[in-house]
Amino acid sequence: MPEPVLDGRPIGEVLEKKRATLFFKRAFDLFASGFGLLLLAPLFLFVAIRIRTDSPGPVFFRQSRMGRKTKPFRIYKFRTMVQDAESRGRQITVGEDARVTRSGAFLRKYKIDELPQLINVFLGDMSLVGPRPEVPKYLPYYSAEDLSTLWIRPGITAPSSVHFRNESELLAQAEDPDTAYTEDILPRKNALNKDYVRHLSFWTDIRTIFQTLGAL
Repeated sequence: MPEPVLDGRPIGEVLEKKRATLFFKRAFDLFASGFGLLLLAPLFLFVAIRIRTDSPGPVFFRQSRMGRKTKPFRIYKFRTMVQDAESRGRQITVGEDARVTRSGAFLRKYKIDELPQLINVFLGDMSLVGPRPEVPKYLPYYSAEDLSTLWIRPGITAPSSVHFRNESELLAQAEDPDTAYTEDILPRKNALNKDYVRHLSFWTDIRTIFQTLGAL
């Protein structure tokens, strides 16, 4: 894929000026994810047992997502739906999805299902903060400039995630959720993601983490 342009400049040139920020961002990601995985190990074990006793299937949900520079990777989440849920409906979750298990509803409500992404952060696939990793099928809906948001590591949370924290409920009100996502929500999220890239800083990440915790 050709290098995208943001505000008339190649994204590589934009990010080159933020090299120190990206270095400290990765260092913080590595420390925080490693510490978090150790600290949360008992919770992970409890959740794993609860998932296995609630419904048949694996503990983790793994899915291909678009990583840095559009390199695909496998994202980890706690499984919150019935086994083979992707073959039974949409890839986006809308409202009170019947595929969500009892334990899954609780995990989703408090975003606990997202915690295994700390593994992805530790491995270098993701960052704590950054544009959410996109499902490949939605990539054709990105504008040429939107693609610049894929040139940094995707994150567990982002300013766009905080703003659209009720995305599932918004889509539930739409007559066609897929169209509502691609034509309404996705362009607005990418506008916020581009703004994040423009003003990328360590302190923006810290603020976003606290905003995310406050929104739970």
